[in-house]
Amino acid sequence: MSNPPVRANDDLSLVRDLSELLEEKGLSEIEIERGDFRVRVARQLSVAAAPAVSVAPGAPAAVSAAPASADPADHPGVLTSPMVGTAYLAPEPGARAFVEVGATVRQGQTVLIVEAMKTMNAIPAPRAGTVREILVADGQPVEFGEPLLIID
Repeated sequence: MSNPPVRANDDLSLVRDLSELLEEKGLSEIEIERGDFRVRVARQLSVAAAPAVSVAPGAPAAVSAAPASADPADHPGVLTSPMVGTAYLAPEPGARAFVEVGATVRQGQTVLIVEAMKTMNAIPAPRAGTVREILVADGQPVEFGEPLLIID
């Protein structure tokens, strides 16, 4: 027996319920599917909310945190998201991250994954250099053009 289709007047109630569950459980996103109907509710986590110290413990202050007035999007070595999706820093849960702050990368090397529509898209380094800053958390929803990391 299949699930009945969701009616339009139930949509708002469903989104509210999912939003409350998201907040209550501390999740960054939640998705449900009923037949041909699919709803995904995600909250945008700000870059400022991610503690810089946990990204690069023991690293010099210039590496672990940029000045509050500096916009990462203006940095010449910024890598931006080519699509809307969810960023993953490792190839699978529990695996080692593709890169860490201070790591040397070569052009074309995979530095993270953006999942979009259930497809895992490897995101390559646009140039060789050193990873200066990682601007997203593992599992964080990202928008098109959002800064992901900085390579010097």
